Amino acid sequence: MDRLSNTVRPYAWGSTTAIPALLGVAPTGEPQAEMWMGAHPGAPSRIARTETGTASASASASAEQSLTDVIDADPARELGTATVEKFGPRLPFLLKLLAAGAPLSLQVHPNLDQARAGYADEESRSVPIDAPHRTYKDANHKPELICALTPFDGLCGFRRPLEAAEAMEGLGVDSLKPYADLLRAQPEEAALREVLTAILTADPDEMTETVTAAAAAAERIGGAYAPYARIAHHFPGDAGVIAAMLLNYVRLQPGEALFLGAGVPHAYLDGLGVEIMANSDNVLRCGLTPKHIDVPELLRIVRFEATDPGILRPEASPSGEELYETPVDEFRLSRFDLSPGAAPADLTAHTPQILLCTAGAPSAGDLALAPGESVFVPAGERVHVSGGGTLFRATVVA
Repeated sequence: MDRLSNTVRPYAWGSTTAIPALLGVAPTGEPQAEMWMGAHPGAPSRIARTETGTASASASASAEQSLTDVIDADPARELGTATVEKFGPRLPFLLKLLAAGAPLSLQVHPNLDQARAGYADEESRSVPIDAPHRTYKDANHKPELICALTPFDGLCGFRRPLEAAEAMEGLGVDSLKPYADLLRAQPEEAALREVLTAILTADPDEMTETVTAAAAAAERIGGAYAPYARIAHHFPGDAGVIAAMLLNYVRLQPGEALFLGAGVPHAYLDGLGVEIMANSDNVLRCGLTPKHIDVPELLRIVRFEATDPGILRPEASPSGEELYETPVDEFRLSRFDLSPGAAPADLTAHTPQILLCTAGAPSAGDLALAPGESVFVPAGERVHVSGGGTLFRATVVA
């Protein structure tokens, strides 16, 4: 078992205080958006091992190895045979602490077949992997789950067209009327497709005027319109402010979660949570961003259907494990609320695990954990957890 040293990503939308508060350190004044735990090549976790393969409490930072290199050296030992046979010689998931202080981009992810086809197409056309207009960074899908640690605001999935039409009409902005009329006149799929297409392809100057007027009205009316005023404050003139009105607004309470499957448009707005996802970088953006928006590909990927956002609550088991059920195998997220003095819980598994402490002072084996600290447990290694606190357990289904 290895204590992880993790990288915090300073994306502009990140909260300046949420992650430092969890870690019990002073804020730097800079945004701290995501802390990554795993073996993603963009910012792999680091570990220090002795020659016996155990974590070294006294090893210096210079002796640390990336978790990516450790797994590459012996995938079967670290991940287990079943995981390697099912997913290949890589950790299939990435675990994060995510702290949004401003809205993230409105986005959607492809399914596995779409990702493979899109990646192969861009590779065949020799589109550089780091090109701003490159859509597919890899051949994998990117389902994800966000579990709130604080009240957490987001947008998830299309709401019913008539609800979106009523919201637009309620602002009293003349330039929104054509969108509302389309939403009322068409069958659901056609209405959502036509309106999103019209929003993303509108004349930029005209859209800026529409967003400005809509933001002013939302600020004046408040209530259910307040989130759109906040979004517009961060993205003045962005067409994504209007596109956001097509989606369900969701507020999660601590312990509640959202699962984001392929084709479901979504955006995180504010709050701190634990996020887990398949190990992929494939994102198609549809607003609230200065980055490239590939409208034709986006329209091919999006699922144009109204959906219930489907707030998840963990399902308890006799072992004390509370599981967030999802339909994917690349990750499995659960939570343990440990009581001081209770018998240790055996978390030994044939799959790789990352354990993350979010409250209290529990222990994993001989390693004491503070909030924000995490450990990597190789497949098959015995591990017991005890003490008082909250642990999230990330693993795979294999």
